Amino acid sequence: MKIIVPATSANIGPGFDSVGVALSKYLEIVIMEPSKDWFIEHDLGENIPTDASNLLIKTALRVTSTIQPHRIKMISDVPLARGLGSSSSVIVAGIELANQLANLNLTADEKLAIATEIEGHPDNVAPAIFGNLVISSYLNQKVSSIVADFPETAFIAFIPNYELKTSDSRGVLPSELSYKEAVAASSVANVAIAALLTGDLVKAGQAIQGDLFHERFRQQLVKEFSPIKALAKKEGAYATYLSGAGPTVMVLANKDKEETILAGLKALQLDGQVCSLRVDTNGVIVED
Repeated sequence: MKIIVPATSANIGPGFDSVGVALSKYLEIVIMEPSKDWFIEHDLGENIPTDASNLLIKTALRVTSTIQPHRIKMISDVPLARGLGSSSSVIVAGIELANQLANLNLTADEKLAIATEIEGHPDNVAPAIFGNLVISSYLNQKVSSIVADFPETAFIAFIPNYELKTSDSRGVLPSELSYKEAVAASSVANVAIAALLTGDLVKAGQAIQGDLFHERFRQQLVKEFSPIKALAKKEGAYATYLSGAGPTVMVLANKDKEETILAGLKALQLDGQVCSLRVDTNGVIVED
């Protein structure tokens, strides 16, 4: 059995902690034979545990502690600590692992409630479960979500070769905004979501780049952001934004500008990977 979970790009400008989209990088979990103890085979680095202390198994056992240990193979092209939902993909995979091994028949909404409780906010876990664009809220330990198609657009990512921990990225944010600032920031977010849902990528892009919640504080942590944004603007992209907590920088553009922007970003010779991604419409899937 194989569990496949997509990467995700959260916030998308002003949708802070509440908006995310599933994208075409993947975590694959192959469930092999039962064993006495959990063992996870992977090549993801020495810092990733291979036993029951792995986040995958910790999550599964949090859902139900009665499942039989197995040998697991973990394969991932979702880079760690880069703002593409690597930990969320593991959490979602862990919930699905428990769901399958214990025959729990969890609904997608039940999976989302568990994942959000573990992660603390739904912006990454929701699209990892549902696929597509998901707008969510988490209030009084209750999750509400709306799944929608993302308008047709190119996602062009610059993924730096360095990590940026979410805790460090959150550390530069203010502890509060004034009432006036909060109202303004919310109005920008409202327009961004409305524009995405109605397919107006020009207005969506303007609102995404007008975020007042987090990007103005975090951009200083990602030195590549300014040159990428300048190039993307020159080539007529809709928007440039920090994916999640960063450091990945995402460019949204018309499909006919994709190759030009890709080539332009590669020509900048920044320290990282440049790639095109597409929206994943499936979310987590299980293959026999």
